[in-house]
Amino acid sequence: MEAAEAALAQRKYVTAIDVLTGIRWLHTRHVDTWRQGRVAALEELSAVDGAKMADAVAALRRWALAKGLTPSETAYVSGGRDRGELRFVAGGDDSAFRVHWISPDMSEARRRQLAERQSKAPDLVVVEQQAWQCAGCGDTGPYLIMESAGPHCLTCADMDHLVFLPSGDAALSRRAKKESGLAAVVVRLNPRRKRYERRGILVEEAALALAEEQCLADEEVRLRRRERDRERRAGEDVEFQAGMAMEITRMFPGCPPERAEEIARHAGQRGSGRVGRTAAAKVFDTNAITLAVVASVRHLDTDYDRLLMAGVPRAEARDRIRTAIDRVLDRWRAAAGAPVRDRPRGETA
Repeated sequence: MEAAEAALAQRKYVTAIDVLTGIRWLHTRHVDTWRQGRVAALEELSAVDGAKMADAVAALRRWALAKGLTPSETAYVSGGRDRGELRFVAGGDDSAFRVHWISPDMSEARRRQLAERQSKAPDLVVVEQQAWQCAGCGDTGPYLIMESAGPHCLTCADMDHLVFLPSGDAALSRRAKKESGLAAVVVRLNPRRKRYERRGILVEEAALALAEEQCLADEEVRLRRRERDRERRAGEDVEFQAGMAMEITRMFPGCPPERAEEIARHAGQRGSGRVGRTAAAKVFDTNAITLAVVASVRHLDTDYDRLLMAGVPRAEARDRIRTAIDRVLDRWRAAAGAPVRDRPRGETA
């Protein structure tokens, strides 16, 4: 239940999705595809069948009750045009999957905020994609949205009057969305990172014009606020990376302190998408910290990069350097009598 522990420590509540993605039966891109309404049930994208998924959720329930967590059933609604109810498994009752387990430490105000947010329908999600066919007119286009279990173009979905606002100006996007009677988030699959990334929003043209006027009126105030926020985040990052470096030296006492600091800076860089920015790493989960150390050793202490440049397939290259990685990790662990541990879950050298 490492994934559940990490989610509880960070957010003070745990969901079935946290567990299923934490044990690698699902990837976040699978969850995104499901939330878009592009599959009938999440089970279709899982590495295991619905029965095993149910077993994991039952284990989560036992763990949560033993921890004294409070159950709260949550609605899961599609981001498609028809706002259909999302299914976790193809057949049978899947109500256990919809339960969120809440820590008794969560304040009453935070509980109300959480309940309010979870009761709201999710944003409509439009996917930027090539090579697809509209289920309504048979045509194609730059965007699709799911409706009645099929992809539809914006014209067939009665959304072709909306204009695209690219990401980049949070205040403008927030205000335009608020003023627009109909709006949708535009995402596109990043094949390298294997996840859907936000590209912008679709809003009504009049709403965008009004939002632009509002942003011009208080631009100076927002600039000052952004500078204060930037300084605050920089301080938080320094504190987090220092804590991560300390955890690395605790787990690997033979790792030079300057190397531990370098690993923490690299893995914990904001916006990098690296393991140091995951929910598990933010609570100094042992597996996440070890993965960050392994990644550093792989690139700096082995021939891995040279093998890739020579055209060796990634899986084969990792097989070749596995012994070299284990040798470095064992030396760093054993420097002060620390026990040698198994390779972290999800790591193949």
